[in-house]
Amino acid sequence: MARAGLTADRLTQAAAELADEVGFENVTVSALARHFGVKDASLYSHIRNAHDLRVRLAVRSLAELADRVAEALAGRSGKDALVAFAHAYRRYAHEHPGRYAATQMALDPDTAATSAAGRHAEMTRAILRGYDLWEPDQTDAVRLLHSTFHGYVSLERAGAFHSHPRGVEASWTRALDALDSLLRAWPTA
Repeated sequence: MARAGLTADRLTQAAAELADEVGFENVTVSALARHFGVKDASLYSHIRNAHDLRVRLAVRSLAELADRVAEALAGRSGKDALVAFAHAYRRYAHEHPGRYAATQMALDPDTAATSAAGRHAEMTRAILRGYDLWEPDQTDAVRLLHSTFHGYVSLERAGAFHSHPRGVEASWTRALDALDSLLRAWPTA
């Protein structure tokens, strides 16, 4: 019989908290079982395996991030929307490092299609319509923005920018200014 109070949702929430404490790569069924004071086998009536747990965590984290970005974007357009999106993304990565790492997990196409990953892409595309970008340029710009945001956050979290006297906030602001300039002057094919 399953231990009272354990559900897939409760396990996923605990995994999210654990990921932020010990890192996404260290979230295991055994670690989660220890957290609840049960044997590993007790969890398998709620999750299939460690991969299932990580997918659930990724889907939840993508939804949390999408909710944050959507709230930040409300009523904004152009550069204001770009900056709001970028700040919400970066803030989430700093506040929830393990969950943020989970958002980078490759999901199978069916899971990705039904998760908040699509919301992220649509919100980014909405920003780009404010710059009058349409396909195929929109896809290229979506990839550029996500690569820039993820790259900056990843390098910053790894401490790569702290050896230089220029503050990371100043560089972040200039990077967003540069992205705005690039999007406004997007080269034609």
